[in-house]
Amino acid sequence: MRRESKSPKNVSVLISGASIGGPTLAYWLNQYGFRVTVVERWVGLRPGGQAIDVRGPALEVAERMGVLDEMRRRSTDLRGMSVVDDDGEELFRSTEHTVSGGQIASPDVEILRDDLARILYDAGGSDIEYLFGDSIATIEQDDDEVRVVFDSGTSRTFDLVVGADGVHSHTRGLVFGPEEDYLRHLGAYLGVWTVPNHLGLDRWEVIYQMPGRDVWGAMVMSVRGNSEARAFIGIESDRPPARFLPRDTVEQKHLVAGAYEGAGWEVPRLLKEMWDAPDFHLDALAQIHLDSWSHGRITLLGDAGYCASPASGQGTTMAMTAAYILAGELDAALGDHRTAFAAYERELRDFVALNQEFALINRAAMRAKQEAAADQVAPLAPHEDDASAAVFAKLNAFRLKDYQAASVPGD
Repeated sequence: MRRESKSPKNVSVLISGASIGGPTLAYWLNQYGFRVTVVERWVGLRPGGQAIDVRGPALEVAERMGVLDEMRRRSTDLRGMSVVDDDGEELFRSTEHTVSGGQIASPDVEILRDDLARILYDAGGSDIEYLFGDSIATIEQDDDEVRVVFDSGTSRTFDLVVGADGVHSHTRGLVFGPEEDYLRHLGAYLGVWTVPNHLGLDRWEVIYQMPGRDVWGAMVMSVRGNSEARAFIGIESDRPPARFLPRDTVEQKHLVAGAYEGAGWEVPRLLKEMWDAPDFHLDALAQIHLDSWSHGRITLLGDAGYCASPASGQGTTMAMTAAYILAGELDAALGDHRTAFAAYERELRDFVALNQEFALINRAAMRAKQEAAADQVAPLAPHEDDASAAVFAKLNAFRLKDYQAASVPGD
């Protein structure tokens, strides 16, 4: 027998993951009166990560949350980029766009992932329960509830569970099955870690390319008021993560060091800094494709359900937009997950598909440049051709529902 919908105040929601999508969803669900718990396996907000872009509809989500001004204040605020050769001689420069953030004059916000995570977390307030240093061990559901056992041994029940725990989502694995059933590898790996700003960059990005090799070269950008920098590398390989990427971080660093052996410019120094970097991260450019993002009372959000890959530059925008929509549909349905999850997918499917198409267009352009050893402008340069620009315009034109207007206070 179908149970009647609850008032949001009586609906408990567990969110797995406290990066971008999780805290955004927690904020909106809390605004609508849901009881929200977020579990995060790190002992606090996870440090490090690359510079990410907030664009199009996600800017509106941030504005409705009241955090857009703070995001702009803490943005990377890059003013341009250079391309250099083995000896560090400048081959090209631009003050119109950067590789990481796109057009400088655009309204988009480029910000470090961990800085944005902190802003979103702080916006949620004290009513949201965060369980740091823990994760879901087992999960079972029936028509009435979801029973969760955490790694800590604690057992709890929730009305709904949302997996917002990234492209390698543990929640998705427990509920939907093994990753290889849903992951589509795009033939490359991206690494990032924090380094001192030993180049003295002033809100600037420097790219060193290595045409003709199975690596992209390296990029360094200054961040946090030039007080530090981020180093980026890319490796081309069609081998899927299960066969290419070691699980151990030290082994991953050895893989990067081997791929970049003999590189010029500042790469030896960057590799030396890599060994002691606590926030080193290396992962595949990959997409996630599922026929449905929900199973019973459990659904997926952001990269966990429909990652487009970093080749899109849209992961953060997708996560924040999707979180706003999922919360709004749950509120509109008074917590009825059947109605809300179906509406969530209807509202977002075309947007997700377009983002994934955008990533494939960009990835094809990157590969073509690398294979042709084209000009010295970095192969990651965004939105250069007509096809890419047309899709990007459509993505920015996506319009949000005004769920707040539809919500009835006190329901």
